[in-house]
Amino acid sequence: MDAKNTQLRIFFFPFMAQGHSIPTTDMAKLFASRGADVAIITTPLNAPLIAKSINKSDHSGREIELLIINFPSQAVGLPDGCESLDLARSPEMFNSFFRATTMLGPQIDQILDQHRPHCLVADTFFPWTTDLAAKYGIPRVVFHGTCFFSLCAAASIIANRPYKNVSSELEPFVIPNLPDEIKLTRSQVPGYLKEEIETDFIKLYWASKEVESRCYGFLINSFYELEPAYADYYRNVLRRRAWHIGPLSLYSNVGEDNVQRGSSSSIDEHQCLQWLDSKNPDSVLYVSFGTLASLTDSQLLEIAEGLEATGQNFIWVVKKEKSDQEEWLPEGFEKRIEGRGLIIRGWAPQVLILEHRSIGGFVTHCGWNSALEGVTAGIPMVTWPNSAEQFYNEKLITDVLRIGVGVGALYWGRAGKDEIKSEAIAKAVSQVMVGEEAEGMRRRAKALGIQARKAIEEGGSSSSDLNAFFENLRSRI
Repeated sequence: MDAKNTQLRIFFFPFMAQGHSIPTTDMAKLFASRGADVAIITTPLNAPLIAKSINKSDHSGREIELLIINFPSQAVGLPDGCESLDLARSPEMFNSFFRATTMLGPQIDQILDQHRPHCLVADTFFPWTTDLAAKYGIPRVVFHGTCFFSLCAAASIIANRPYKNVSSELEPFVIPNLPDEIKLTRSQVPGYLKEEIETDFIKLYWASKEVESRCYGFLINSFYELEPAYADYYRNVLRRRAWHIGPLSLYSNVGEDNVQRGSSSSIDEHQCLQWLDSKNPDSVLYVSFGTLASLTDSQLLEIAEGLEATGQNFIWVVKKEKSDQEEWLPEGFEKRIEGRGLIIRGWAPQVLILEHRSIGGFVTHCGWNSALEGVTAGIPMVTWPNSAEQFYNEKLITDVLRIGVGVGALYWGRAGKDEIKSEAIAKAVSQVMVGEEAEGMRRRAKALGIQARKAIEEGGSSSSDLNAFFENLRSRI
């Protein structure tokens, strides 16, 4: 058989949370458009969301198959239908959810035995798939869903534990051995790196790190020009075989397709675009904290007051249903901001909004999908990290790329300690929206947005790395 002309059969196994499944689905669509035979493994309640996205796209006539496995919610005490981490509303549910994912092995074993794909691209939170794939001689490629910078920062902190050398939670330390001088405080280090208690999630996290050296490689949703020093560091110093193939959201850069990403939008896209069309270029602030971050009513009140104080136009995505008593909104707020403020409750078509010419700034929790979508749109950012690897991503945006300003978040996981006041919010917003500093950030951000688009064009850095990945797989056949 001529390996060069072999049609690759690649299976994707995304983690059950929208922040993971959306980029994985984008990747599957990209691979299908390049002629690969693609299947996505998912659960019954996640399947319709993925199906909606893949059915709206052109994959050059190649269908993407959905392989359905059952999620053992009841086996771990989760309510029936809790098949996404986005629905885990308490620490207990969060841990139970991760425990449930470790029970999926037999079903994946059966799929691999029956189909024998050339490659399994599995989320980082499925470390057990490494040995399962090896059983059938199938390479397991890891999808982290984050950038080279955060992977390098995390590796250094794990290896060196520099947070142990400071005398207080808020004393800064330098992350050792990185290409730039990056400072964090102990309070900003992810709790799962410092915790001595072994929760289900912490056990899974360390298991995912333990198997990394045995994985075939890593697919990274980034592009070389964004973080060249860290792409090189990850591959040459940390000795990881990795391919940057992003920004993945750009491969779905069609209006209707962008609306179909994730849950159904809580606002009609035409209404949203009509509102944006009425505003001047770079004059609207977009505020969104992703699918998992949960803010207290008192913090939402501070945000409302801060947004009102700036005098800027804004779109604010809030995960709250409309109710008669809304104590998190200042009295008369919606009437006062009428015409210059738009509140979207629930899910918003984020990529569609960010790409609009009127958007001039983005308040973000620094989840990598959102951060990269902001970069791709050429938008300066107000950074407000909360958990996961978000404090690392903040440092990339503010200290390395210099396209954002921090709002002053100090505590990973918050735990009620961070209460960012309206004055700090208004100040950070003003820094990215008006004045000379804002113009410098906007210039740098727009330049990165142009480079992002060039990266996915034929001959661009991400397109070339994707070709290299396919050639690498074919060389194994």
